[in-house]
Amino acid sequence: MSTRPLPSPADDELFRDGGENGRLMAAFDWSTTPVGPVEGWPASLRHAVRTVLVSRFPMILAWGPGYTQFYNDAYAELIGTKHPGAIGDDLRVTLAEGWTALQEPVEHAMAAREASWIPQLLLLLERAGYREETYFTVSHAPAYGDDGRVAGMHAVCTEVTRQVLAERRQRLLHDVASATAELADETATVTAMTAALGSEPLDVPFAAVYLAGAGDLRRAAAVGCRPEELPELATTPAELLPPAVAALGVTGGPFGDPVTEAVVLPLGGADGAGAGALVVGVNPNRALDGEYRSFHELLAGQFAAAVRNARAYAEERARAEALAELDQSKTAFFADVSHELRTPLTLLLGPIADTLAETGATLPADVRESLTLALRNGTRLKRLVDDLLEFVSIEAGRASAVRVETDVAAFTAELAGVLRAAAERAGLRLTVDCPPLPRPAHVDPRMWEKIVLNLVSNAVKYTFVGGIDVRLRPDGDDLVLTVADTGVGIPEAELPHLFERFHRGRGTAARSREGSGLGLALARELATLHGGGITATSEPGAGSTFTVRVPFGAPDAVAGAPAVPSAAARGGVVTPWDDVSGSAGTAAAAGTPGTSVLLVDDNADMRAYLTRLLSPVWTVRTAGNGQEALECAAAHRPDVVLTDVMMPGLDGFELLRALRADPALRDVPVVMLTARAGQEAAVEGFDAGVDDYLAKPFESAELLGRLRAVLERAAGRRVATAPLVAPAPTGADGAATVTPRPRPPVGPPPSAAPAGPVAPAQVAVRRHWRFPATTSSIPALRRRLRMLFAEAGLDEDRAYDLLLAACEAATNAIEHAQEPAEPVIDVGAEVRDGRVEVAVRDYGRWRERVPSMDRGRGSMLMSAVGEITATPSPAGTTVVIRSGPPLPSGDGLR
Repeated sequence: MSTRPLPSPADDELFRDGGENGRLMAAFDWSTTPVGPVEGWPASLRHAVRTVLVSRFPMILAWGPGYTQFYNDAYAELIGTKHPGAIGDDLRVTLAEGWTALQEPVEHAMAAREASWIPQLLLLLERAGYREETYFTVSHAPAYGDDGRVAGMHAVCTEVTRQVLAERRQRLLHDVASATAELADETATVTAMTAALGSEPLDVPFAAVYLAGAGDLRRAAAVGCRPEELPELATTPAELLPPAVAALGVTGGPFGDPVTEAVVLPLGGADGAGAGALVVGVNPNRALDGEYRSFHELLAGQFAAAVRNARAYAEERARAEALAELDQSKTAFFADVSHELRTPLTLLLGPIADTLAETGATLPADVRESLTLALRNGTRLKRLVDDLLEFVSIEAGRASAVRVETDVAAFTAELAGVLRAAAERAGLRLTVDCPPLPRPAHVDPRMWEKIVLNLVSNAVKYTFVGGIDVRLRPDGDDLVLTVADTGVGIPEAELPHLFERFHRGRGTAARSREGSGLGLALARELATLHGGGITATSEPGAGSTFTVRVPFGAPDAVAGAPAVPSAAARGGVVTPWDDVSGSAGTAAAAGTPGTSVLLVDDNADMRAYLTRLLSPVWTVRTAGNGQEALECAAAHRPDVVLTDVMMPGLDGFELLRALRADPALRDVPVVMLTARAGQEAAVEGFDAGVDDYLAKPFESAELLGRLRAVLERAAGRRVATAPLVAPAPTGADGAATVTPRPRPPVGPPPSAAPAGPVAPAQVAVRRHWRFPATTSSIPALRRRLRMLFAEAGLDEDRAYDLLLAACEAATNAIEHAQEPAEPVIDVGAEVRDGRVEVAVRDYGRWRERVPSMDRGRGSMLMSAVGEITATPSPAGTTVVIRSGPPLPSGDGLR
């Protein structure tokens, strides 16, 4: 760019308002260009140049046959490094790389004297040191000289490269996202997405997807290149980028230039785990700037999300298949076990029934009653087995209704009447309204029997006052059975799950918590087999109505004898809450006078059985649920409570909490009976504060022994001089000697002293607990001791030390004792007049710890808090920790 001599005042006026470019053009030596010196310019050129310079919109003027350029500051920004060398130069030379696209509209404007408008014109520019893909919206118009002829070309332009690229990349992201529809397999998913990338190669000249496998990355899909040129496997994303991208021979961009650059994008999982990696080539005609990188990140995010979704879907599908397989296995198991149970049940029920039929009148009353109890509950078990087997057959598709012509009205009325006695014992009104039907109906009698009995017995179970209405009516081609009750109703949230197998409603009051959860599910399946269905409506607190609708149907077989309730229905429908033993009051004891047991169980047969078992030894009072038990205990304080866990209303654990919260009853020992077997259930019971825990089924001798032990421990707590845990003394030779321990009297506790404020040092507290011999019992022991020490008013530091020592002693008892006679430990604790005594006893022989088991703190920890004595014997070891009153303040170190 040459400079000219000092400008004249006229020249200054021409360039004065042109900004930076005006100053440059004023200093430029125009005499070296085809337009000549400024002072010789025609007025039309001067006017055109001044118009360009003062515009803030990018403008350029090409004048004369030499296409001499004049442009403003805004245009200078568009041509980058070509400025300021382009001032006064030939437009065809300055934009030589893009002249192919510009020549036609420029020459057309000059020759045809017609302006053009070209949106998003692709131009190749080399303004930033490389062949750049750019887009401009351009208008070319003729520029006229003083004589009215076309002397040049005006161009107004704006760059829209960013908008074009953004729209193009957005479309590509949309296409890639759309390619994942209805694809679940991760390889198929990424293959489809990668193929979508091939539809727009400008921004992604080539791509490859690698998925994480067993410790490596495997190539799953590729596009835009020969896959064999890319690595097949890699251990890290860094290994995926070929050493020389140019060696792949891929061309890209709108001008077909070689691709020499690529990026690797990790596909991160939602939890941070890598799902794989995406390799993409970079457009050789675009710089890898922030916007390009953001596009890559969005692209990688789409692939990562698609892989995660595909894997989640695959996992869910595998889980569903596993559940289906498990369900099929469970169905097969129920079928097999039901078949296997039928044989021993037959061999049990047959002889019992024969014995009662042949010699029942001559049997002693208690024997006859026991056999009747066994027969009744065996029949209930057989009915449950039959229901399971029938449900399994239905699910396996092996069951079908064999419809025969049946007097459904009479049959239904007779079936409902089977449960009339149970309803009346419950104080309910049972109304049966089944008038004759206008035409023959065809049902499977045995299936219809199960439908009716399940619905009516369910209504009795959940109805406490009012009544039950059984109604049968024709409705077009259907017959409709409705069973309505005035019971507790069904919560709205439970209605959708009402007919699911094994579903048990939560928080709903019932006469019993017993049941398999199959009744309503089986009723629905049986109705479905008849070509009908069952629905339910309910209002909590007002009652429920079940409606069965089945078609009158056609016969599948010739009818035989009229349908009547089966023998099982007539003799085996005994609701478990029925009091079959007469009054559930008090059974007098023939053994220990004055000792009372409060028996709590919602099953009448179980209450009757346990009453007969316990009443020869103790006075037995019974209750059908937790609430009744609380009222009975308040009226007659028992010496021990024997309770079931699963009961309607107040269950066993809630009853225990209520007893412990009552100052007058908190010391009453509680023994739980439950069908939940296993160590976890026992730990849960002991953690809740129960004194003993016995799983069903149990031996009668074991129950009696457990109750005696609990009563003795309870009596021992009330005798201040009795040892906490009786140790087994040793003789002179070191062998254990057994000294009979006098049994303390078993009876009601002495009257409690009046409540009132008591100084902590004066509070005397004594407790005894039994825990399973497992380390999971230690937290429960710690909680019990903490509560006891707090109740006794012990200093926090002293209580903390004693807690550590006692738990260490219990841990020793659990870890050292081998082959215990009982898998439990007994822990006794007493606080009196500031003196604390804790005793821990196990029931096995001790062995030494191996070094890996020794925490190195046992004896030192216990000895630090007081006097320690350990008394071993073949029957177990007792460790006693005694801590005297603390030193007066200031008399020693704590």
